Amino acid sequence: MISERAGRVKPSPTIAMDSKAKEMKARGVDVINFGVGEPDFDTPEHIKDAAIRALREGKTKYTIVDGIPELKDAIIGKLESDNGLSYSRDEIIVSCGAKHSLYNIAQALLSPGDEVIIPSPYWVSYPAQVLLNDGTPVIAGTTEEEGFVINPDALIPLITPRTRAIILNYPSNPTGLTYDRAILEQIGSIALKHNIYIISDEIYEKLLYDATEHTSIASLSGDIKAMTILVNGISKSHAMTGWRIGYTAGPAEIIKAMKKIQSQSTSNPASISQWAAVEALTGPQDFMEEMIREFDIRRRFLVDELNRME
Repeated sequence: MISERAGRVKPSPTIAMDSKAKEMKARGVDVINFGVGEPDFDTPEHIKDAAIRALREGKTKYTIVDGIPELKDAIIGKLESDNGLSYSRDEIIVSCGAKHSLYNIAQALLSPGDEVIIPSPYWVSYPAQVLLNDGTPVIAGTTEEEGFVINPDALIPLITPRTRAIILNYPSNPTGLTYDRAILEQIGSIALKHNIYIISDEIYEKLLYDATEHTSIASLSGDIKAMTILVNGISKSHAMTGWRIGYTAGPAEIIKAMKKIQSQSTSNPASISQWAAVEALTGPQDFMEEMIREFDIRRRFLVDELNRME
């Protein structure tokens, strides 16, 4: 007999689709894998070289649970230079991918019956992670006519005394939408008024097209930042999905709770991956332009072909 908790969720359909595509490819079938959000570029050489150096220097032991200081400092520098955000080390935790970061947040934040608002369409693991942590996902509908952007006014009727957080994912998986500053300000104002945390999943931050700019909701004001739990990582931006490094920036008390939970589950992320991530965040970034340019060519081709279908 499995636990009641395990019975609440189904296996991830994106992982199942990805496994099926890889199985077909192994059998020689010519298939394009749309299963998971994974760049098909290789990790840049300078990042791999940093991992090799770490191996040769014997950096293969357990590290501090919440991440080596060098990586925390690299994350702090990235958030300051890219997002205009200021954090201290006790407001940062490194986990085994952004997915792990999100799970730790749910563990740290939710008590039985707490509600989390999730705009649709959504990444499949958001409601599953809420359910696994005894919470209740509350789905906020959107429309194609509005570009799948949540109407902030539509959030208000969904808020109850049990509402603990809202999850924002922008740029979005699966729609690709992003939120402009005005929408983010309205959502931030609602969150502050009702004392709701904003879980801001910004893992696709770098994959933007047509001169679109990314604004982190945490950068809008000090008050909004204090209620924002920001999640990001290096998987998508640096073609490092298998290295499993994600991070969370947020209120020190939330980060402290996540550290305690992580200490009793995975402990630290892989030491070699952490040193590679330091290089990813502090080394050359020019490869990213090439990757995004290629993605944009594919995107335009696919959009054009889809629009020609009847």
